[in-house]
Amino acid sequence: MPEHHSDRTPEHHLDLTPEHRLDRRLFLRAGAATGAALAVGTSVGAQPAAAAPGGFPDYTYVRTLLTASQLKYNPTGEIIFPCVRGVYDKLSSPLGRYHLYYAPHDAPGGICLAYGNSLAGPFTEYPSNPIVADKWSPHYSVSHVSSPHVLWNQDAKEFWLYFHGENTTTRLARSADGIHFTYDKVVLSTSMLPAGTTETSYARVFRHDLPSRGARYVMVFMLNNTTDHRDIHWGWSADGRNWSYDQQPLIRHGDVGAVNVGGPHLLHRDNSTYVVYNKDKGSGGDIMITEVGNDFGKRNHLGVFYNSRSAAPENGRAAAPAFGTDGGVPYMIYEAGERLAGAIAVARG
Repeated sequence: MPEHHSDRTPEHHLDLTPEHRLDRRLFLRAGAATGAALAVGTSVGAQPAAAAPGGFPDYTYVRTLLTASQLKYNPTGEIIFPCVRGVYDKLSSPLGRYHLYYAPHDAPGGICLAYGNSLAGPFTEYPSNPIVADKWSPHYSVSHVSSPHVLWNQDAKEFWLYFHGENTTTRLARSADGIHFTYDKVVLSTSMLPAGTTETSYARVFRHDLPSRGARYVMVFMLNNTTDHRDIHWGWSADGRNWSYDQQPLIRHGDVGAVNVGGPHLLHRDNSTYVVYNKDKGSGGDIMITEVGNDFGKRNHLGVFYNSRSAAPENGRAAAPAFGTDGGVPYMIYEAGERLAGAIAVARG
């Protein structure tokens, strides 16, 4: 998700990459956006810590955006894995400037949508959730679908949704409006990784050139195996549909002192590429950062990117971050709280 590369689509400049500068006037204007809030808490005035690794902005918790108990579609009492996309420059009559995708994880799951005019919130639940369910005849019938990641595919001029169900399989669906999707195909499964792999899920896909591999897209995802320790893996693709996968981990849990790592997201800054991801709560519950370089050849573990707070709603765990800028102000939207008992929150840089 490069910030300075000229070959990136406008999405990466407007909606994905944290900026160096804060424009307080623009932030105040954005924060004044109106609309029906689902769950907006009060701002927290805590001062940010020292500068984040890699020259990224510090992020400070602002408020809760979505809480399962306040949603009309709430089959399980939990939601996870936010993904935010600016749609104001892609759709002629959008529901709001931003789409926020999320899902319950436990059965039956369901890919869900909320919309709003500011990354700081509020967001309004789409009334016909889920937009993708656990059964899609004749393509699949599974116990659950979850972990939505939506990419604006500039080549196809479509929204491409990557989601898992079961935990062994990641699928692709495509849409002109980011709401109504057509099924495409399976893009990732345990059979494509080493023997003993039990889960390949929580995938995010980014536009990223790898000329040496003939690739224009990169995927980062979580892999579990029979040891029951989760690592970050990666793959590459020329078209976003047909993928090759490195058989070795990109980030090993033991290399960063964790039992499990997951929720990876790609960031780009100052001509280098980074992966941010979360540790399990027992290993600290923080969001970490590793520099992998533009060719994914580095393994420079830089430490804590965002230190989860002990106070609610984080309760010692922050996870599955997604990033955007609104009026020049960087935001991080993420899971806050115990796994399968948390909320979707926003922090600002």
